[in-house]
Formats: sequence, C-alpha cells, structure tokens
Amino acid sequence: MTEGKPYAGRVTNPEAETHHAEEPDRAAEPGRTDGPDRAEGAGRAEEPGTQRLERAVRTAEQALIEFEIAVETFRVEVENFSRLHHQRLGPMYARLDDLEARIAEAVAARTGDPEDIRRAREARAMVQPLPGIEELFGGWLDSDGFSPEAVAMLTEKSVRPPERIRPSDEARRAYRELVRKAHPDLAPDEADRLRREEFIVRVNAAYADGDEALLLELAEEWAAGPVPEERRPSHAEELYARLEWLAQRKELLAQLAAELEGSAIGAMIKMAPDDPDRLLEEIAEGLAAQVAEREAHLATLVG
Repeated sequence: MTEGKPYAGRVTNPEAETHHAEEPDRAAEPGRTDGPDRAEGAGRAEEPGTQRLERAVRTAEQALIEFEIAVETFRVEVENFSRLHHQRLGPMYARLDDLEARIAEAVAARTGDPEDIRRAREARAMVQPLPGIEELFGGWLDSDGFSPEAVAMLTEKSVRPPERIRPSDEARRAYRELVRKAHPDLAPDEADRLRREEFIVRVNAAYADGDEALLLELAEEWAAGPVPEERRPSHAEELYARLEWLAQRKELLAQLAAELEGSAIGAMIKMAPDDPDRLLEEIAEGLAAQVAEREAHLATLVG
C-alpha cells in the first residue's frame, strides 16, 4: 500500500474557545447535574457545518479505502501476471530469438554478404549468454539477471510462481472485508494506527500469496482483538485538514494506478479484465504459431 501519514494534530476552533470562555458556570445552579460536559457538548453542537464536515470525512475515508483496495488488488494481478508471463512465455520468447539468430546465420551462409554476416552476429549476440557471469556470482546472477532462488532470498518470497493471475473469489472477498475493517485510516489514535498498519501488512502478504486459509485466520484474529473506541467529534479546522490529507492520498493512489495501467503488463490485463488467465493462454498460442512458422522457414533455408 502506498505509504502516508494522516493528519494527527488537533486544531482548536477559536470561536468555540471564546464561546466556552464567555458561557456562565451553570453547573453551580441548584438542581443542575450536567456540569461542564454538557456545556462542552453544546459548544460543539453549535459549530456551524461540523456535522456535515464529519459526514464528508467519513464518506471520503470510505471512498479512499475502496479506491486503495482496488489499486492493491490490481497491483497483485499485475505482479502475478508478470511472474506467470515470464515463467510460461519466457522459454518461447527465447526460442523465437534463437530461431531468428539461426535464420540470420543461414541467410549469411548463403549470401556471404557482409551486411548479412553483421546481422547474423548481432542476432546471435542477443541470445548468447554472457561468459563467466554464473561462475563469478556463484549461481546468483546469470545473463538474465538474478536467479529465482536469489530473488527469493532477497525478497523473502517463494520461488513457486502463483497458480493464477488473481487470487480466488473467496480470498478476494476476505481481503476486501479485512481491509475495510482494519484499515489504518480508521484508527482513533496513533497507537491503534500502528497496530492496524502492522496487521494490514500481514493481510496484504496473505492476499498476494492467494492464501485463503491465512486470510480467514486473520479475520478471526481481528474479530477477537480490541474493539477500537468510537472516534471523538472533531473541530471544523481539523476536519478540513483531514479532508485535504485524504485528497492528497487519493492523488498518490491515482498516480500509482495510472502507472500500473500504463505498464505493458497492466495494459495486457486491461484487455481481458474478466479472464486474464485466458489472455495468457492466447498469447502462448500465438507464440507457438510464430515458433512453428520460424522453424518451417529455417527448414527451407538449411534443408
């Protein structure tokens, strides 16, 4: 999730302060037991527009949470699609590159043209592994970058690729419900915010792995945890500051969403939002057809 800290300070309302200072001490009147608490509550109730601001803040918070859920679920889909794309289609792309190099070499052998020979060398260089890389880095790094095992050690993620581009429907429902309940933006104080942030990190990790059982366990853990206190009414200035922070956070999420959608993988997922797994199969079928066509072309050159 996108990092960010909410507005946590308390801004007093000068008009309300003046109102309380001028109000007579009615708690001393005979028969009255409401005391200063009633006066303070009455002062808040009389602040113009406070209730509307509170409703606006609650609405903005819920809208932001829903937007953040949408961005995070799409980010997981993009990440999973990228990993599956590399695992399933990487060998086919490598095969196409090798065929292109062999075709270029066959053409150069036939023509003997210096330009064809140059093209053949360039094509072969694109698929030839860099010498000494694996030996130098002890298997951690090869011509394609870090090995899967090295990536797993550095990121603490399993080398096992996801079975699906998106987690199951049940996992998605459990994830959304957990985020709606435990989102840090709903914390009444800083201590509860920290607790929620740590919990959401675990929720995000379980969702990214598609671990439905763990998400259900986390739901039980949250249900058994401390019940957050009801948010105290805020002054108008604090509510305005809160709305401003929510708007800024939304802008950051919108930028992240635009980056995800504008990426090559994100654009591919957008082509088939309901069944991205099928899109991957269609791409694989197209690559297989290209491999067959290149193989047939190579056979005519060397046959």
